[in-house]
Amino acid sequence: MSPTLHLRVAMFTTSYPRDPADVSGRFVFNTVEHLRERDVDVEVVGPGAYRDFGLTGARSGGVVAAVRRRPWLALFLLVSMISACRAAARRADLVHANWLAGAAIALCSGRPFVVTLHGSGTAGRFSDLSLARRAPRLVRLLLSRARAVICCSDQLADALRACGLSNVHAIPYGVDVPAAPPAESDEPFVLYAGRLSPEKNIDVIAEATQGLPRVIAGDGPLRGLVPDALGFVSPAELSDLYDRAGVVVLVSQMEGLPNVVLEAMAHGKTVIATPVGGIPTLIEDGRTGFLVPVRDAGALRATIERLLADPESRKRVGEAAREHVARYCSWERVTDRTLQVYAAAASA
Repeated sequence: MSPTLHLRVAMFTTSYPRDPADVSGRFVFNTVEHLRERDVDVEVVGPGAYRDFGLTGARSGGVVAAVRRRPWLALFLLVSMISACRAAARRADLVHANWLAGAAIALCSGRPFVVTLHGSGTAGRFSDLSLARRAPRLVRLLLSRARAVICCSDQLADALRACGLSNVHAIPYGVDVPAAPPAESDEPFVLYAGRLSPEKNIDVIAEATQGLPRVIAGDGPLRGLVPDALGFVSPAELSDLYDRAGVVVLVSQMEGLPNVVLEAMAHGKTVIATPVGGIPTLIEDGRTGFLVPVRDAGALRATIERLLADPESRKRVGEAAREHVARYCSWERVTDRTLQVYAAAASA
């Protein structure tokens, strides 16, 4: 473990949990909590107003989601965020901005800053990765004055270096690894956990799991395709589902470094996923999980059926998956690397 770093950090984010059950921006929240455990004084500025999280709120709900629902809010949110961010920056030694939107605000703060980019998510053509490929000059302009750029995967790091940026660090999201892999249910099932939206290829999951024992945890515009869906579940409920599941699936069209994959692997589960975003850095096909082609319901179903019928393969692959994330994605390792970036940025 690296020594603690006595810094005041203003964390800018456009997504943050509104309450303990909210999964929006959970990776930012977890990062903040582990930094605080290492004596970093972090003030979070972003949407939401859950006071127990120590958040300086600009508006409840994620910025992108709020603007999609009510486009006229865009100007109000922008002015509100900039005002709150500038005030927090004046109290900080270092600004840590999330996403390109946060980088644009940090650029106006007048303070040294680092930026974390998170890949694809649900933003599609406006995601960090997509913009890095489609508008490299804009990305270079926004990030050239950052003391460092952190990204969640090697794929995104390579795209940023192709934009002409050099001080780029690929640091995965952290994950809590249970002390011992839990025992699965006596009747193993396939689990999907996440938003029920087009980019997650919910229609493919619905087709591939038809008639199989399954649990769908999530909500969204495509819920009608999976009427047995539980809706969104709390982190504690999701942890219990991981423990009992036989196989976890995530076959998205696009991803950054999905927490669902990290968490399932940490629970010693076999994950079936598509080779998009940062997923191939986590899953070595056949060793730490299984990769199937995008939108191939037949391949997905065949892999699920084979694994549900083979508990020894599930156990072997699940143990390798757990060992892999424990080695590379533990919160201790991720926080150590983040503090190293902070130390270099603060002293530059």
